[in-house]
Amino acid sequence: MPIDHATAENFIWSAARLLDRHRYSYLFKGDRAEQVIDALRPYRNRDGGFGHALEPDLRGPSSQPAATLYALEILNEAGAADGELGRAARAWVARVAAPDGAIPSVLPGFEDYPHAPWFQPEPGSVLTLALAAVSHAGGVTGDEWLDRATEWCWRAIETHERPGGYWLKYACAFLDAAPDEQRARAAVESLATQVDPTAIAPVGGVDGEALRPLDLSPRPGSPSRGLVSEAGVEAHLELVESEQRQDGGWMFDWLAWSPAQTNDWRGNVTIRALTWLRDNERL
Repeated sequence: MPIDHATAENFIWSAARLLDRHRYSYLFKGDRAEQVIDALRPYRNRDGGFGHALEPDLRGPSSQPAATLYALEILNEAGAADGELGRAARAWVARVAAPDGAIPSVLPGFEDYPHAPWFQPEPGSVLTLALAAVSHAGGVTGDEWLDRATEWCWRAIETHERPGGYWLKYACAFLDAAPDEQRARAAVESLATQVDPTAIAPVGGVDGEALRPLDLSPRPGSPSRGLVSEAGVEAHLELVESEQRQDGGWMFDWLAWSPAQTNDWRGNVTIRALTWLRDNERL
């Protein structure tokens, strides 16, 4: 059943945070990307990283890898990956990276502020895959940290024995963006022999939480589409259409642990649902 786009838009105006309202206007109304970038600026810190609950599950002010990833994804979306905000954010990422390019899951100090229970210190985390992916997707070249991180990612993907959950999601993002497409497609073929991509529950997730085909491969024609079936994608699109709520928005399936976190994520996943449907010719 087709969604009610007008009601979804009303949800954005009535409930989404300012940043997501500008993102919606840019993505679906043809407004200027500069408004998105200006709305992103208050989340940036003087060190170039991002915090201040830009990542809704980390509510503290200090710069964190997850929040900086979120910022870089939005800058890519707005066509501003090579702007001042993006360059400073990537320089911050390079400063917090380990010698091999790996990125920690969180930096010290996060524990002093409200945060989701799954954020725990981990030295070489899936955020390495995610940050390398967003950098490649933004067209970054000649970056010394990215070169190291890319080698870390290839090693991680090609030697990982039990992929699943968010590790697989970010591995797919990396493979979709990596400059060596032939190697990426070979890695996808290898992963396809190791996983069941129909529903992959993240470790520690709540009941009903799962990663589905569009979480792993949102865009047609990308290398990661080799990991999911067309029937699975179509079934997931139908599920997305059916999950629009009466207020016009969508809800996420991971833990809702605070009112502010819930509201912030709902704006994001509503835009995500609309983008999935548009990019896969359902909108």
